[in-house]
Amino acid sequence: MTWQLADEDATLNVARICSDIIDGGGLVFLLGTLGAGKTTFCRGFIQALGHEGAVRSPTYTLVEEYPLSARRVCHFDLYRLGDPEELEFMGIRDYLDDDSLCLIEWPQRGVGVLPEADLVLHLADEGDGRQLDIEAGSDKGQHWLQQLQQHPELSKLMMG
Repeated sequence: MTWQLADEDATLNVARICSDIIDGGGLVFLLGTLGAGKTTFCRGFIQALGHEGAVRSPTYTLVEEYPLSARRVCHFDLYRLGDPEELEFMGIRDYLDDDSLCLIEWPQRGVGVLPEADLVLHLADEGDGRQLDIEAGSDKGQHWLQQLQQHPELSKLMMG
């Protein structure tokens, strides 16, 4: 499914809606060029779950953990990952348990080590705004995607 996001506020609003729908643990990949809005989406998602501090891209640390009251969210940025095997050394399997939701920017850098995502979000520049394409990679992801498609606020942004 494809949604048109007019500006940063629209990206944050979609992230908020997604935070209500994407429940429990899982794996969400965020794809897009530099500046496409991946970190903005993650910030909106994590803050909608109750985190009150800053949400920065973990470009140098690779991962930031947010132990929130409802669940643990792990925000990864693999842009500077030199080799997918580095994920094994940092203990990636410990983050991928059933209770954690992992938001992973630049997942293509972890190919061969990362499992398939439940949801894949593709963010792309589209004029002054962004285009967001979401596809499911699992039954859980398909359930989330169906809920997103039926959400009244998001249906206004749907392109097809």
